[in-house]
Amino acid sequence: MMAGKPQAIGIPTRAGASIAMAAFIGLVAFAWPFLAAPGAIGSTQTAPLMFGVLLLIIVAVVFSEIAEGRIDAKALAMLGVLSAINAALRPLGAGTAGIETVFFLLVLAGRVFGPGFGFTLGCTSLFASALLTGGVGPWMPYQMFGCAFVGMLAGMLPRASGKAELAMLAGYAAFAGYLFGFLLNLSFWPFALDPASSIAYQPGLAPLEQLQRYLTFFTVTSLGWDTGRAVTTAILVALAGPAVLGALRRASRRANFNPRTVFQPLTGGHDDQRLRRADGSVLPEATPSAVDRADR
Repeated sequence: MMAGKPQAIGIPTRAGASIAMAAFIGLVAFAWPFLAAPGAIGSTQTAPLMFGVLLLIIVAVVFSEIAEGRIDAKALAMLGVLSAINAALRPLGAGTAGIETVFFLLVLAGRVFGPGFGFTLGCTSLFASALLTGGVGPWMPYQMFGCAFVGMLAGMLPRASGKAELAMLAGYAAFAGYLFGFLLNLSFWPFALDPASSIAYQPGLAPLEQLQRYLTFFTVTSLGWDTGRAVTTAILVALAGPAVLGALRRASRRANFNPRTVFQPLTGGHDDQRLRRADGSVLPEATPSAVDRADR
């Protein structure tokens, strides 16, 4: 079994900067109710609309990097396959007591291939799923970036191996189930309740007071549903994790996403002018033909 250190798929510098910018803007888009000062934004509808447009622009930049071939073709193929699998898995679980089947593969793939790949996979999986199920709407950018954060954070987990790694991933999967619900509720909380309610968004309150109101809202409205998602994801990771991690890591080794080319100087005479591997071993030479032997 491979060591717990994931073999990340290399992301070009410009694509990596785009992903980092997208992650930052996505975080601000979710957290704006705690950051907006009274009167700083014309209306509560302006902020999510503005950030939604920015999110789509950043996603377009990342997708353009993929389309122009600046991301490795083998990594692109892996991204497409996993996105399609996730898009097919999602309708199987959603809709009953918070049961979700889409997050466990996102967690495991983020772990194996790294945070950049995990972030992009979260976006593409939800985008493909929305197209398949007709779930396109103003909530879609928030769902895409909620899943993107789940995949990205999975790729940033510390080194571990064996049962310790599996336990860590199962624990993170449960946390991710709550994290996704916590983030998605922020997309509609400022507009969902009567402003006079004690758990409604109230412009002008201090960030800690806003957070207290939101935590109460989150607890009484969606904690039970998110618990179903957290438990389902943790169980799927615990049961399917060893097999899926092994399959993804074998695919990663065979694809060799980050090959290294090593050139070694020729040190001998004519007899030593042979091709060598990166480890210094000599490549076998072709057997001379009869004509070659006759010429000699």
